[in-house]
Parts: sequence; C-alpha cells; structure tokens
Amino acid sequence: MDTIKLVKKAQNGSTSSFERLIQTYKLTMYRVARSILKNEEDCADALQEAILKAFQQIKQLQKPVYFKTWLLRIVMNECYNIHRRNKNLVSIEEWHEPKGTEDTHPFESESILDVLKEKDRTLLKLFHLDDISIKELAVLYDCSENTIKSRLRRAREQVRSRIILKKEEGIWRDGNSK
Repeated sequence: MDTIKLVKKAQNGSTSSFERLIQTYKLTMYRVARSILKNEEDCADALQEAILKAFQQIKQLQKPVYFKTWLLRIVMNECYNIHRRNKNLVSIEEWHEPKGTEDTHPFESESILDVLKEKDRTLLKLFHLDDISIKELAVLYDCSENTIKSRLRRAREQVRSRIILKKEEGIWRDGNSK
C-alpha cells in the first residue's frame, strides 16, 4: 500500500496503518538512533519514545509525503535528549579502568569519524549508510539542500585529512608502521 494512504489512515485513527508505517521504517529509525547513540539500550529507549510521540502527534503532520523525514526528526530529537541526559554520566567500567595504557597509541582507540562534530557524523551516516537523499536531509535538518551538500563536503574533507594523518603517523588498521 502507498505510504501516503497509510499515513492518512493512521491520521484518521487506524493503528494497523501506523504499525505498518513503523514496520516500513524501523530499520532506518534504528540506524539513525545508532548513529547518534552508542548504547543499545539507549537506542531502544529513543525508538520507543519516538514511536509513542509519533503515534500521539500523527494528526499534526500536515503533509503526509514528509512522514519519513518527520518520523526521523522525532527519532533524532529523542536521541539528542537521551544524549544530553547521559552526557555527564560515567559508566562503572570507565570509572574503574583507565582510558588508555602505555601500550596503545591514542589513534588506535579512536574512530576516524570521532574527529567530526556529532551533527556532521550523523549527517554522513544518514547520507551514506541509510541512503537518505539530500532533499530529505534538507527537510530533516530544516536547511537548504546546498547547506547539506556543503556540510557533507566539509565532513568528508575532515575524514579524509584524518585518514591521511593516520597514514603519515604510520598507524593504519592493524597498528603497524608503513
């Protein structure tokens, strides 16, 4: 069935239509949550809250054609709320064990994407891993398509420079020298 028809039915109170919509986008929702949050339990919490909010507010969606971006925006907002809440929390594992040892190089424990701001890291993941179009990202982030293109370009350049830096340092993948 057509997504727009399902959205309209869900707006008229059809829970089965809403469930079908959620089933359609559940993998994308999870990927978005996972790109923002590191903890699996936090992702589950964010998704649960986002689905609940979407269900409660679906009648407020003005253009059914934008259901996917509307839903993903709710997921992102919930993830950012959880991230803010957990920002100052330290897990027991981190508290008891030191961050690094003399045997490890600082770059080995970092992801290449860690050089990016969270917003840019999420943008790259949404575009490249979740195949969300530039047009949809522009709606999602409430900015122009050119702004999205510029942010993607800048983020890619930062990642590229990080890869070059790692190669120059002689640390690449397995930690071996050149």
